[in-house]
Amino acid sequence: MTHHTASVCVYCGSRFGSDPAYREAATALGTALAANDWRLVYGAGDVGLMGTVAAAAQAAGAATFGVIPEHLLKWEVGKRDLTTFIVTENMHERKKVMFMNSDAVVVLPGGAGSLDEFFEVLTWRQLGLHDKPILLLNAGGFWDPLIGLLDHVIDQGFAEDTLRQFVTVVTDVDQAITALRDALSRRIASAE
Repeated sequence: MTHHTASVCVYCGSRFGSDPAYREAATALGTALAANDWRLVYGAGDVGLMGTVAAAAQAAGAATFGVIPEHLLKWEVGKRDLTTFIVTENMHERKKVMFMNSDAVVVLPGGAGSLDEFFEVLTWRQLGLHDKPILLLNAGGFWDPLIGLLDHVIDQGFAEDTLRQFVTVVTDVDQAITALRDALSRRIASAE
């Protein structure tokens, strides 16, 4: 069994997207997780950025924890060679299991599913249900419109300024790793 010091949940697309920067970020992130002895927790797919981050993490020796709902097994091509492979009944269970088994969340480019996952963990943070770090990896400026939307929501009085403090925006994997190291060491220190 691979030893891991922390688990990082990565939300990302089951497609590659149009900019090569997205795939590069997924590869670099998977490799960096392994270099830090962190376990990858993700949606267990073998397609798109999901497959990219997992293959890179595995190739570099990281433990991998994949969670996929039954109905997506064929569609997202469940990656069976993971350290841990869990099949859930539905999407709600998948998200719950991924989050429960993580110490931090990194959101790579993705579609509606990734946005759903991001907003769920952000909402839970807003409600005080967790204090796990949430990182938006803004590869190629992909998340600029989302960051603008969060600011708009605050400006229009639908959330406090603290909403933005719950999200750490990073432009590349090096920044993500630095932010994760900092946040995870603080979490470990406060738990002791």
